[in-house]
Amino acid sequence: MTIDLALYQPDIPQNTGTLLRLGACWGVHAHIIHPTGFGFSDRNFRRAAMDYAEFAAYSEHASFAQFEDWCAAEDRRLVLLTTKTDASAYESAYQPGDVLMVGRESAGVPDEVAARCAAKVRIPMRPELRSINVALSAAVVLAEAMRHTHQFQGLQ
Repeated sequence: MTIDLALYQPDIPQNTGTLLRLGACWGVHAHIIHPTGFGFSDRNFRRAAMDYAEFAAYSEHASFAQFEDWCAAEDRRLVLLTTKTDASAYESAYQPGDVLMVGRESAGVPDEVAARCAAKVRIPMRPELRSINVALSAAVVLAEAMRHTHQFQGLQ
């Protein structure tokens, strides 16, 4: 079972397109949890995803509740990337089948959504700085989770 990536109500189409392109390149399935902060259409992603959009595998979920039902039915563990934890993304144990979730660029995820996640991880950084771009954050932690679970095997 592979690591998946979930985007909770993304605000910025360019970040979403970038993450869909990353998913296409690494064979990672993405989950878009609605509502989005922009009109969700292939046209909005073509610029950011460039010619990789046709290779991107993604599912849309009408709400977090629907996405959570999917996770339960598929027996998938939800791991939240957040600035509101002390757990380092580099000291966490990832499992095949984990779903890494990033929050909205403007607001993260609500506390009640964070509470539903099985694990929360943070990218270590200088204490006077808060966070990096959500697409960069997802790429950094996704790479670590894939390395940890040996999912780069077979990629060139």
